[in-house]
Amino acid sequence: MGNHETGSTETRRSFVRTGAASMAGLGLSGRAFAAPAEALALNGGPKAVRFPANRFRELTAWPRYGQEEKDALIGLINSGKYYEELPLFEKEWQAFTKATYVKSHMNGTSALTSMYFALDLPPGSEIMVPSHTFWATVVPMRFFGYVPIFIDIDPRTGNFDVEYAARHMTAQTRALVPMHRIGLPCEMDRIGDFAKKHGLILLEDAAHAQGASMQGKRMGTWGVMGITSFQASKPMPGIEGGMGMYQTREYLERAAIFGHYEDAPRFPKDSPYHGYVETGLGQKYRMHPMAAAVLRARLRGLEDLNQATRRRVRMLNDRLIELPGLSEPRCRPDQTRIYYSSNQLLFDEKKAGFSKEAAIKALRAEGVAASGGRRIQEQHNLKIYSEAKWWHHAPRVPEVMPGHVEMAKMNLGLPLFYEDVPELVDQYAKAFEKVWAHKGQLAAT
Repeated sequence: MGNHETGSTETRRSFVRTGAASMAGLGLSGRAFAAPAEALALNGGPKAVRFPANRFRELTAWPRYGQEEKDALIGLINSGKYYEELPLFEKEWQAFTKATYVKSHMNGTSALTSMYFALDLPPGSEIMVPSHTFWATVVPMRFFGYVPIFIDIDPRTGNFDVEYAARHMTAQTRALVPMHRIGLPCEMDRIGDFAKKHGLILLEDAAHAQGASMQGKRMGTWGVMGITSFQASKPMPGIEGGMGMYQTREYLERAAIFGHYEDAPRFPKDSPYHGYVETGLGQKYRMHPMAAAVLRARLRGLEDLNQATRRRVRMLNDRLIELPGLSEPRCRPDQTRIYYSSNQLLFDEKKAGFSKEAAIKALRAEGVAASGGRRIQEQHNLKIYSEAKWWHHAPRVPEVMPGHVEMAKMNLGLPLFYEDVPELVDQYAKAFEKVWAHKGQLAAT
């Protein structure tokens, strides 16, 4: 790996220096990008990426299951001890995260619903939530009369904007629930200080962040309650599944009794929920034992997977971010992020000297699977939040969120590679460098 990276660096430097008399553009850094002999593929030149399509599909496919997961499922089926998998997985997840208490759920949505029930706040209580999230972070609030207050994102991270939150809290605001977007931790120390200052209950949606941490503390354990999801697209896929993490026994019991009738007799006799034997409180959110078996196998390799994915991203991004106008979402030195779903870059059109639309069009012609980035989901613009009939108290819907607008403009997405493919990384980097060398031509289109 070290030799490959050294060779790639020299290739890159030679590439951008060749033919310096014929300039295609000048970066804001003052570095000139020479027009190479090869024309853009967009204009009939050869493609920079020549990787076989079937092999590309294999190395970017997700989820990926191996023999260990298959053996776990067969072993479970043959054992007949199906439900023993659940406490075993909970124990292992608790050890991994160092959470005080944990409870498995059938998916992330049911874990969120149980978390909101466990809050036990009066109807009309406001909960700050990023608009840029999946609907499950927000919609279950309506069953308990809570009011979502939509919060903008910091366009350099895609995460919860504390300054925006400070400007939009009211006397009815009681809690906040940051979401760690595509595996990048929110700044939980700043958010926690903000919550403490204003007497707010801190929750977490860590559905994207299995294994991510900040200051050595796992995401999902910073708030008094947190959840994660094991849906098939997630870094730790159980096809379906979720987990709640709780700091107090009271929160654990309330979250569990809502959807786990089988837990009531296990609670201490002085628990207010001990008596709900056989009924719980009317929901059934138990994780499927097969999901638990798969997840136990996946957990054993989670750290290695995250580390390998980070390493592969660095092999590519360390080259790409040298190009004017390209950067990555900000990750602090005390944060350890993971990568979920895609490799997201930020494209600054002014610094690059040409448009993101033109860049994506040219990159695709070169064979790069580039996109406008992971979709900036705007919950506040969806139908359900505009119809009062679904809400005990109507949500407060903002007219515009500047952070969303800016990040949507900058987002540029690339696939994640789940195998070591140095030749493909090199071809991707050269495709970007080729496009940037022609940026003067692209700026004129």
